[in-house]
Amino acid sequence: MEQRIVEFVEVLRQNGLKVAISEAQDAVRAAAAVGVEEKELTRATLKATLCKRSQDVVLFDKAFDFFFAGAAKTLSEIEKSLADRIAEEGLLEGDELKMIVWMLERMAGQMAPLTAAAMGGNRGQLAQIFRNASLQLDYSRIQNALQTGFYSRRLLTAAGAENMRSDIESIGRELAARGISTRGVEVVSQYLSRQLRTVEEAARAEVQRQSNARLKKATAGVTDKALHTLSKQEVDVAQRAVRKLAEKLKARLIRRQRSKKKGQLNPRRTLRKNLTSGGVPMVPQFRSRRPQRPDVIVLCDVSDSVRNASRLMLLFTWSLQSLFNRVRSFIFVSELGEVTKYFKDAKPEDALEKAMSGDVISLSSNSNYGNALSSFAKSYLGSVSRKTTVFVIGDGRNNFNAPQVAAVEDIKRKAKRVIWICTEPRANWGFGDSEMTNYSRAVTQVVTVMSLGDLEKIAPQLVPS
Repeated sequence: MEQRIVEFVEVLRQNGLKVAISEAQDAVRAAAAVGVEEKELTRATLKATLCKRSQDVVLFDKAFDFFFAGAAKTLSEIEKSLADRIAEEGLLEGDELKMIVWMLERMAGQMAPLTAAAMGGNRGQLAQIFRNASLQLDYSRIQNALQTGFYSRRLLTAAGAENMRSDIESIGRELAARGISTRGVEVVSQYLSRQLRTVEEAARAEVQRQSNARLKKATAGVTDKALHTLSKQEVDVAQRAVRKLAEKLKARLIRRQRSKKKGQLNPRRTLRKNLTSGGVPMVPQFRSRRPQRPDVIVLCDVSDSVRNASRLMLLFTWSLQSLFNRVRSFIFVSELGEVTKYFKDAKPEDALEKAMSGDVISLSSNSNYGNALSSFAKSYLGSVSRKTTVFVIGDGRNNFNAPQVAAVEDIKRKAKRVIWICTEPRANWGFGDSEMTNYSRAVTQVVTVMSLGDLEKIAPQLVPS
């Protein structure tokens, strides 16, 4: 039981609960003193030792129900032994049935534990086999639901599924050698094969149960949800959140600029100011510091895979336009088009709809970063200066076209900085048609934004300090 509680503590930690080592030790001692025969008493015991805050109670209960639901639940399809099932369905009867039952009992000692438990319909033993096999796996390494199949195969291997397959073939040969009819051998083999499929489905269900206990669900809001999976309603919520973030950041930066408003000491003004008082007290005068407001150019990939991210970044940038000297915005899929005019006389949300309506560029073509970047370098490089910050928003997937990295290097040479906001994790860079590895070497900085939460974390890096 100690091992199970340690695993459960790890599940709680992965779901955001803070559990100290001493609290885990208290939980083990409390469970040993109270016992684990009654589920609700075990729940109350672990909750008292592991759950410190009232707001964590709901999460604790969900994790407890998932983790301690029991592997036996996933084996509910296995109810009856081979002999009971054959007799009930009337597939075999009389002396042949008795002979098969007797022979299988004699062979049971040579079978793998999984085969014996499945043949006997022993759900308790099967659940124990699954639990022991689970101890050989590290479910904490499950990062997403796509890994369920891989862990299911590993669980079946640890439980002895391969041995069960070998046993099924051996049992068929042995029964045939002992004079059992072809019909009898087929009935036994089909039953055991059906039990094996049930075990395989149970393994998948068990891994899914373990995965559900560990993976956080982004149901409370859109903050941690991948941007490309947001629905229309969620995009609206995210846009409002981005506006609030921008306003909050703008207020913070204005306060910072005001606190740094004083420049260097101005000796002439100081002497002139203090002549009337004879310099007692001496009131120093400083040169006024002009806030440096950079130019900003935004290049947004608006293909389907990154369109939501581009919408939010355009909205974020234009919500902060008072902090910049000038903002110019371009969108592209394959060809490049400027959409700055849409933002000058309209609300950013309305301007976004016009910019992405398909009137400026074709939205149905395949992404071609090389063409878009080279077009910008050819036609608009003159608008880039040492005061310009260039943002490129996209995943860098170029559909195997020429990446035109030289165009990015030309932009970087003229700009103050070039920041690439990538919507894919670094682990995916360089695979398939991704050119992010090459582009990352040609820009000043690359930041990864896959969710609204990521944008909140890196937002201060994107504005003038």
